Amino acid sequence: MQPTDEIAQTRASAAEFADTFRRIRAEVGRMIVGQHEVIDGVLTALMAGGHVLLEGVPGLGKTALVSAVSQAVSVPFSRIQFTPDMMPADIIGTSMLSEVEGGRHELSFQEGPIVSNLVLADEINRATPRTQSALLEAMQEKQVTVGRRTIRMPDPFCVMATQNPVDQEGTYPLPEAQLDRFLFKLTVGYPEESDYHAIIDRTTSAQSVKIAPVSDAATLVRMRDVVRAVPVAHVAKSYAIRLVMATQPGSDYAPDLVTRNVTLGASPRGVQALMLAAKVQALLDGRFAVCTDDIAAVALPALRHRIVPNFHAQAGSVSTDTLVEEVLAAIDRPSDD
Repeated sequence: MQPTDEIAQTRASAAEFADTFRRIRAEVGRMIVGQHEVIDGVLTALMAGGHVLLEGVPGLGKTALVSAVSQAVSVPFSRIQFTPDMMPADIIGTSMLSEVEGGRHELSFQEGPIVSNLVLADEINRATPRTQSALLEAMQEKQVTVGRRTIRMPDPFCVMATQNPVDQEGTYPLPEAQLDRFLFKLTVGYPEESDYHAIIDRTTSAQSVKIAPVSDAATLVRMRDVVRAVPVAHVAKSYAIRLVMATQPGSDYAPDLVTRNVTLGASPRGVQALMLAAKVQALLDGRFAVCTDDIAAVALPALRHRIVPNFHAQAGSVSTDTLVEEVLAAIDRPSDD
């Protein structure tokens, strides 16, 4: 059994996590109308130490959401507007010749916008694959390499990218290797009818919404440690593993719909994403242990971008969301007792 002091500390950490999450959510909600699931998904990725991809048509507040999050958590924020003519140096940084005292010139490295705590990669699919790849090392290793120089990303570090799902001209689909680096892919939909009234009031009146900082970088780092400390029972691990294996065509757990419509299933990063996100779910529910319900709750945003549909699926309009839902229905959810 755990000592009494350790149990008390565990409960206090879980309570602090839930309180921090809800304060950030409430502050962001002062700016963003509706989109509760999207806000929770973004904050889950931020607290879990992962990156998030936001997909939706223009005008739905994706950029405003990320900006509001940066203000609420009070961390350095940079925005990169991706365009087809952007080069990797525009993201990572470059060496520049500058004049110093005495009329001499020296070469100094100017860090790019990727070196920040929270990075908005706006319209990421408008950049060429060469430029998109400049993010890979930063997202996976939390560092960038320029020549012989290695620059560590500040802690915490999070990339929040946006893309338009219907715009095809002048875009470059993200490669599977880069998609796999995102903890979540969130779909931003149209607001409800009732939300439009609040949107009009907040954006077309003389009053402006000011986001107050309710957290900071040190708190985020501490909360990420709390997430990592949440234990996962063997039954929950097995359930997550089977869900991921069920997305892989031809596996023992794959339903027929997956085998017929999928070229590539989720990789082990899919299991890692399920575990981290499920830990956040457990903490928000006041528990310091992951159950299978937590895993099922995060399966869709954690797995939808890790499945590559084949031509048969595209011809039959079988979406990755449909495939994940089929997997959830096909895999028995064991009891946590």
